Amino acid sequence: MQHWVNEAVFYHIYPLGFCGAPEYNPGGEPQYRLNKLADWIPHLKELGVNTLYLGPVCQSVKHGYDTIDYHQIDVRLGDNDSFAALCDQLHQNGIRVVLDGVFNHVGRDFGPFRDIRERGQASPYCGWFQNLNFGGGSPMGDPFWYEAWGGHYELVKLNLRNPEVQQHLLSAVGLWMDRFHIDGLRLDAADCVDPEFFRALKQFVKSKDPDFWLMAEIIHGDYNRWANPELLDSVTNYECWKGLWSAHNSKNYFEIAHSLNRQFGPGGIYRSLWLYNFADNHDVDRLASTLTNPKHLQNVYTMLYTMPGSPSLYYGSEWAVEGKRTPHNDTALRPFLDLEDMKQRDQSLCAHLAQLARLRQAFPALRLGSYENVVIKNEQLVFRRATEEQRIYVLLNLAESEFSLEFPHQEPVLQDVLNGDEIFNNDGGRTWLSIPPCSARILVGAPARFSWDRGASLSQEQAGIRPERSDIVPTQNMEDSSASQAALDAALAEIERTLDQMLVLAQLSASDLNLDRAALQKTLGRLQAKIDRIADKIENL
Repeated sequence: MQHWVNEAVFYHIYPLGFCGAPEYNPGGEPQYRLNKLADWIPHLKELGVNTLYLGPVCQSVKHGYDTIDYHQIDVRLGDNDSFAALCDQLHQNGIRVVLDGVFNHVGRDFGPFRDIRERGQASPYCGWFQNLNFGGGSPMGDPFWYEAWGGHYELVKLNLRNPEVQQHLLSAVGLWMDRFHIDGLRLDAADCVDPEFFRALKQFVKSKDPDFWLMAEIIHGDYNRWANPELLDSVTNYECWKGLWSAHNSKNYFEIAHSLNRQFGPGGIYRSLWLYNFADNHDVDRLASTLTNPKHLQNVYTMLYTMPGSPSLYYGSEWAVEGKRTPHNDTALRPFLDLEDMKQRDQSLCAHLAQLARLRQAFPALRLGSYENVVIKNEQLVFRRATEEQRIYVLLNLAESEFSLEFPHQEPVLQDVLNGDEIFNNDGGRTWLSIPPCSARILVGAPARFSWDRGASLSQEQAGIRPERSDIVPTQNMEDSSASQAALDAALAEIERTLDQMLVLAQLSASDLNLDRAALQKTLGRLQAKIDRIADKIENL
């Protein structure tokens, strides 16, 4: 069954960095820094973005993942009223909103934990935290011990089996759904969260909104453990994140082709899942700092936007913003950005991303089609996305020189919708073509050259409004309504018979036909001439 995420092109923002908020929360009056996001809406729409994933926005001590109040927007970003107005504005522009759900742990200033620090064993909240006991001290100087996330004792692990904790968190999610009208959650550190909490969360949100989307942050392991009918809807695709950049750096398309086939190819283990795909995010080095050759940026994103699942763009990466993490912090990955400054940079990658988003909207096979590898070489890759009605071939060349490539298919013509609608004909069940250096082709199979609506309103489509049009509109054979249907049928039948003859000849060798090569070529030439004459007749109908 179709879901809005099948149409999604995500844009991921880490709000505290994006807004240039101070490192530590000073408290006091709200500062409405996140309101600047309203000025970015036209840019998001130009990119074809229809879903915004915002990192932590709740009141926290430092980086947002140390929550101290799930029911309030961080004062460094604004308040509940300003955030509600911003979400309404995003929705009015056809952009859905997904928030970070940080439910595994809290900051040490979280109210119930602060109460334990002040009242000790007399606090009614002693059961709210995982393995809290008064048999020894903590590394933070407390007269009690507690479990932390990953050994970071400023992040206190919640006891998600406690009904009061569950109710506290679900009430916050209910507030976000009712007040901010959010469309989904990305669940932080999902591999550390008790699955029973996810069951309760899913039951809660789906009862309020059956289309609400739940996605787990998972780095390792079998994604089916978290994304399944019992728990969550999707998972972060870290396996392909690594393959996307690594295959280009090592000039080894076999790596990413293996992952894609393992996940989505015939018999693929995640064919029933809709994964969240990305090239970088707030936790990993930015793509522009990871690729050894910046000429590969466009190919990485071409693959990201044409592989199964939903693509996600991390803020600033559309301008190839760089950033590497250090052993001490991730600040370089999460910079303040000024839109006017960004507009002074090279916009070519933005244009490429916008084109890819339009292609995803225009051609359903790029979103919904099955996946199959067709040709795999170290520096070239061809894969196919196919529905019953449509077949699309994605060709990539990471070499620094042009490459001539042959691959099999059964389409009458292939039209390169990424590069000026160039046409490639079927030559006996295959096509020979060249791919320029460090570039790609997206070839749509069709009976003949077709036109497609490049100017379709993405904002309408993002809002779920579908223009009354076909995705592929042939410009040959069917445009002249006054043409004789009988003549057209006869011409098509003759083409089909001729192609059948050519196919037979293509499957036989010259010795099989008792002809020398020159005679065979002459016969094929006559057949080609006949097809050309038929094509001319159809053109003149």
